[in-house]
Amino acid sequence: MKYTEKGVEELKIAYIGGGSRGWAWGLMSDLAKADDIHGTVALYDIDMEAAEHNEIIGNMYTALPESKSNWKYKATKTIEEALTGADFVIISILPGTFDEMESDVHAPEKYGIYQAVGDTTGPGGIIRALRTLPMIEYIAKKIEECCPGAWVINYTNPMTVITKTLYKVFPKIKAFGCCHEVFGTQKLLAYMLGENGIANVQREEIKVNVIGVNHFTWLTEAKYKNIDLFPMYRDFVEKHYEEGVRNKEEDDHWFNKFFGCDNRVKFDLFRRYGYIAAAGDRHLAEFCEGKWFLESPEKVDAWKFGLTPVSWRKQNLKDRLAKSEGLRSGTVPVEIKETGEDGVNQIRALLGLCEMVTNVNIPNIGQIPNLPLGAVVETNAAFRAGSLTPVFAGEIPTNIYALITRAVAEQEMVVEAAANRDLELAFTAFANNSLVNLSCEDARALFDEMIENTKEYLKEYFK
Repeated sequence: MKYTEKGVEELKIAYIGGGSRGWAWGLMSDLAKADDIHGTVALYDIDMEAAEHNEIIGNMYTALPESKSNWKYKATKTIEEALTGADFVIISILPGTFDEMESDVHAPEKYGIYQAVGDTTGPGGIIRALRTLPMIEYIAKKIEECCPGAWVINYTNPMTVITKTLYKVFPKIKAFGCCHEVFGTQKLLAYMLGENGIANVQREEIKVNVIGVNHFTWLTEAKYKNIDLFPMYRDFVEKHYEEGVRNKEEDDHWFNKFFGCDNRVKFDLFRRYGYIAAAGDRHLAEFCEGKWFLESPEKVDAWKFGLTPVSWRKQNLKDRLAKSEGLRSGTVPVEIKETGEDGVNQIRALLGLCEMVTNVNIPNIGQIPNLPLGAVVETNAAFRAGSLTPVFAGEIPTNIYALITRAVAEQEMVVEAAANRDLELAFTAFANNSLVNLSCEDARALFDEMIENTKEYLKEYFK
C-alpha cells in the first residue's frame, strides 16, 4: 500500500469467506462510500463459484457512478493467494452447513431446551465452536505464514472463542472481533431521548462504557453529552416494561418474527441487576437460566422476541442465491446503502485517516481487572494509526459478576477442548451450560447425538 493525496492506494484486503451473500455485499457498499482508501479485495471461499460471483458483484459496485473509491475484486483459488501481501484480513465464514446448524438449534428441543440463535452459547453454540475452531486454527496458521503483519477482523460466531483461538495459535496476531449488538442498544437509548424531548440523536452520540463478553455485553455508564442516562432509562424501563419497545425500523414481517425483539429481556435484566444489558434479547436470553426466558416457545412469545428456525435460514439462503443471480444479471440493482457497520472506518483509523472509539473483542490485558488476563472480552477500544488500544472499562460490578464469569469459564473451557480435541472436556462445558438443565444421563445422550450429527466436521477429534 502507499499513501497519496487521495489517501491510501494499493491496499489489499483478503476476505476469507469471500463467497458470502450478506456481509460481503455490505462491505462492498461501505468501501464504495470511502473516498480515501483504494485497492484490491481478494475473495477466497471453499465455494469457488460463490467467490467468483462476488467478484462480479464487487466490481459492479466499483463501476457505479456514485462510487467514491476504486476497488478491484478478485476471486482466488487458494487461501495463500488471497492472504499473501494482505494488509487486512476479514474472516466471515459459515462453519459447516445449515444442516449442522439445524442440529445445533433443534436437537435440544426434544429435551425442552430452546435456543433463539444457537451460535454463541448454549448447546448449539458449544457444538458449533467444536467444528469451527479447527478451521480457525488453520486460518491463523496461514495468516502467520502469508501476512503476519496484517490486521485481522473477525465477524464469525462464536466470536469470543474464535478470537481467543486466533491468538492461541498465533500470539502476535493483530486480531479483533467486531459485533454490532451494542449499536442497537445505543439506538434504543437515542429513541428514549426522543421520548424525552431530545430528538434526532445519532447512536454515535451516545457514549457508553461497554463491559462483558460478546453477546452478553453490559453498559455501566451511558451519557448523551453530559446527561447521565441511567435515571432516564430507569423511568423508561418502568414505563415500557410490560409492552416493550420495538425498533420502528424493523417493519419486515420476517424480521419482526425471527430477529426482532421488544427489549423486554433487556428491561427485565435492568430491573434485576441495575445495569443495561447491551445486546439483542435473543442473545441475552441464551446466557441466562433456561427457565427465565427460554423455557418454552410460549414464554418466548410472552417476552416478545423470536426463535429463529433453521428452516427460515435455509429459505433465506435460497432467496440470497436468487438475489446474487439478480445482482449479476442486472435485474436487481446494485445500490450503495448505509450498513451502520464500523469495519471500514476501523480500517481507515488503523491507516491513520481518522480516529475512533468503538466496542471490540480482544484479549483482556487489564481493561477488565477482575476477569482473567488473556480471556477475550468486549470493551471499547481506541483505533488510531497503527494501533488498537483497549479502553479501561473497570471491574465487572458485583451484581453481574457471577453471570459473566460463568460465561468466561465456559468459553475458556471450550477453547481448550477444541485445541486438544478433547470431547470429554467439551462435554463438561456442555453439561454445565445454563440452558442445559438436564440429568447427567440426558445431557450425555444429547451431547452424543449432536456430536454424531456434526461428525463430518469433527474428524480430528476421533483420530
